[in-house]
Amino acid sequence: MKSAYITGHGGNEVVKVGESPMPIRKPGEVLVQLRAATLNRIDLYMRDSGAGITHSLPQILGLDGSGIVLEVDDSETVLSPQQRVVIHPGIACGRCEYCQRGESVLCASIQYIGEHRDGTFADYICLPAANVFPMPETLDFAQAAALGVNHLTAWRMLFTKAQFKPWETVLIFGIGGGVSLAALQLVKLAGGRAIVTSRDPGKLQRALKMGADAAVHSEVEDVAKAVMAATDGRGVDVVIENVGQAVWTNALRSLARGGRIVTCGATSGDQPYADLRRIFIRQLQIFGSTLGSLNEYRDLLGFVARNSLRPVIDSHYSLQDIHVALDRLASGSQFGKVAIAISE
Repeated sequence: MKSAYITGHGGNEVVKVGESPMPIRKPGEVLVQLRAATLNRIDLYMRDSGAGITHSLPQILGLDGSGIVLEVDDSETVLSPQQRVVIHPGIACGRCEYCQRGESVLCASIQYIGEHRDGTFADYICLPAANVFPMPETLDFAQAAALGVNHLTAWRMLFTKAQFKPWETVLIFGIGGGVSLAALQLVKLAGGRAIVTSRDPGKLQRALKMGADAAVHSEVEDVAKAVMAATDGRGVDVVIENVGQAVWTNALRSLARGGRIVTCGATSGDQPYADLRRIFIRQLQIFGSTLGSLNEYRDLLGFVARNSLRPVIDSHYSLQDIHVALDRLASGSQFGKVAIAISE
């Protein structure tokens, strides 16, 4: 089968498009013919170094994807051949204390496709049936693929970690990125108020057209002061951020008393100034979050179907153009997901 894989670590010179062995389906697994995938920051990380992630080379990239069921056990009751499906990228053990209580994303032995095992930038993939879900009928393959990482991450951050309520205000840093845009869509569909930040005024204008209630140009404005002005001096209830050190002080200063920060990334550094006095005096809460559980993915897919949510796709590329797609993501200029067409 055709795939995009890394043969080492460095730049685009280690990313190849060529033939890989066809996966062999085991009992309990589903063979999916992939139609689309989208890029995530981890694809760049795996290309650049993959440090700290146990993997072997060559390694097929790609965490999320959508496609068609080709083969499944005869005893399977939810999935059937030719059904359109989306996948959850985290393959957990199913037996540890975390899996048993429905928190598969906390499984100590979880393996992620595209990181620990071959991913979705390929014609075919085999996954446990539990990781394969019927695809929302309102979406095309690229839009559906986009749900599996960014929207699932934003869902857990908002509804599981922050316990976001419809009457609350959420500050979202770095609008234009996949998780940030997903959070904006979810907040507005749930009835909340959203304030977004970006260094790019064009992205801010697009976010306002999507329903953001206020926008802060972080290149020229003091974010915390602007947030206070937009909330009549109160601050926001929830901060969603995946930038880390560069925005941390403003994130803390923007919170109302009793507010919550949820973080899922540290692209600008992971050792911010803590400001512990502010945290305990204002009784702030800080949550770490990554991806989401199988149950949360099921809930997200139901929400998407009921509310006709459509993920924002920035651009489409063929698998053959994977280098151009990676460059697009690395540039930081995208607004939404960079999608890869796997097969027709």
